[in-house]
Amino acid sequence: MASRAGPRAAGTDGSDFQHREKVASHYQMSVTLKSEIKKLIIAHMVIWTLLTLQVIIGHMKLVSHDLIAMPYQWEYPYLLSIIPSIFGFMSFPRNNISYLVLSMISAGLFSIAPLIYGTMEMFPMAQQLYRHGKAYRFIFGFSAVAVMYLVLVIAVQVHGWQIYYSKKLLDSWFTSTQEKKKK
Repeated sequence: MASRAGPRAAGTDGSDFQHREKVASHYQMSVTLKSEIKKLIIAHMVIWTLLTLQVIIGHMKLVSHDLIAMPYQWEYPYLLSIIPSIFGFMSFPRNNISYLVLSMISAGLFSIAPLIYGTMEMFPMAQQLYRHGKAYRFIFGFSAVAVMYLVLVIAVQVHGWQIYYSKKLLDSWFTSTQEKKKK
């Protein structure tokens, strides 16, 4: 290599730098997946905040139950779904595989499981609404069952994609770990 003042190294015209500017694909994948997971965690935080507000407002009786219904039973364990998001954020700075695995496992336990239970809990009320057009719980004038099923559908998608991207990220991190061990 040449110094600033000295001559250029023999045998090069200065165009041999491109191989040094490439970033390994698993690093690019890691950055992309972290970004996607962060977006999903933010979407989850919005859902979690809305459900937390419903629980607080319902129990504190800040407004009439005609305006915001009492929460369903599945909403209480779903409040623990903040735990996988915390583990997810904790895994990002140093590519901590353990935290990412804990995030994925706890997402199944604290996020997906309450959503499945919620689907089963609200099914009779949804069936009654569909067959007879009767709703007994309301959220801002809309049927609470319809609103909460919409929340369930969105939450299942958010958590499903979060687990999927976490698995892909975990695979990417394992790839980089294996390459380091080979060297």
